[in-house]
Amino acid sequence: MRTKPKIVGRRLVAQSRLFRVEEIDLVFANGSRRTYERVPGGADSVLIVPMLDPETVLLVREYGAGSDRYELGLPKGVVERGEDPVSAANRELQEEVGYGARDLQIIHRLSIVPGYIQHHSLIVLARDLYPSRLPGDEPEPIEVVPWRLDEVDALLARDDFDEARSMAALFLTMRVLERESL
Repeated sequence: MRTKPKIVGRRLVAQSRLFRVEEIDLVFANGSRRTYERVPGGADSVLIVPMLDPETVLLVREYGAGSDRYELGLPKGVVERGEDPVSAANRELQEEVGYGARDLQIIHRLSIVPGYIQHHSLIVLARDLYPSRLPGDEPEPIEVVPWRLDEVDALLARDDFDEARSMAALFLTMRVLERESL
């Protein structure tokens, strides 16, 4: 196993309401020195796969400022300070989808862009849903779109379903469901 580079310097170079960017000076085991920029870690996020029934996942359509369009994907949100990820997933589910879940299971942890961002998303499978709505922080109502898992190829072909985390979460969920059915 390789030896991690040693961080010999760290500077804040930019900050906004949502993001901090820092430069880090690194010395690698072979003596090479480099300066990288990264968004240092904060709270993890959760990406929820809400299963309405064994064959139907609930997607959401909401505006994405980064892409400047409405995107179809899975509900998601930040784990607040002092909140455990499963509780955060259930809260986000109620805020965005209008359902709570009696059965929540973390099935995987994903990094997003490990070369630049020190952040992880926890994929949470939510089952045994029941109607429950909590007020959220969204500026407009979120459209909920039921989608059958046996039509996942049609979903992947859509222009408005292109977030890598949502694609990975569906793939991982389908693997979990397949293993459970054996």
